[in-house]
Amino acid sequence: MSGLIGKKIGMTSIFDENGKNIPCTVIQAGPCVVTQVRTNEVDGYEALQLGFDDKSDKASTKAAQGHFKKAGTVAKRKVVEFQGYKSEHKLGDEITVEHFTEGEFVDVAGTSKGKGFQGVVKRHGFRGSTRTHGQQSMLRAPGSVGAASYPARIFKGMRMAGRMGGEKVKVQNLKVLKVVTDKNLIVVKGCVPGHKNAYVTIQK
Repeated sequence: MSGLIGKKIGMTSIFDENGKNIPCTVIQAGPCVVTQVRTNEVDGYEALQLGFDDKSDKASTKAAQGHFKKAGTVAKRKVVEFQGYKSEHKLGDEITVEHFTEGEFVDVAGTSKGKGFQGVVKRHGFRGSTRTHGQQSMLRAPGSVGAASYPARIFKGMRMAGRMGGEKVKVQNLKVLKVVTDKNLIVVKGCVPGHKNAYVTIQK
């Protein structure tokens, strides 16, 4: 699906024509530069590689500098491939937030906030143990995780404590409420994964 690379600015809320308060997320979408054009003849598939957010030459390798120099641009911090662009684009073309229109629906993918090592109550929504009847230290413990002599092991997939967050998450069918072309901003209904200034991909 065609789309753009963006950066999550933060959340806010706006009022619709009926006076209802709608929570929404502001994303800086583009401008993105076409840094490579994939073709069936050379690569076996068709796609556009887009680059977003300038990076200094000191922070990039010589190979990366040469790659972006072919497109006539400086090195980029984020590079993503998109398949399914209906309009043709050449190397070095710039794609802006005008790619989206108000009222259409988009999918936004990003990396969720890392929560570190968490217990089963926060990670999986366990209820926890009872607060009375003499129990002392098992308030938020998981309880039994398997049988004893048979099968004498814990099955894969058992919900237990562990690292939470920091995973790729895609939120589908978010409505585009507003497109601010002069500031390269897009406002979508609801929340998107990631912290402020996190990179996200917006797909039609």
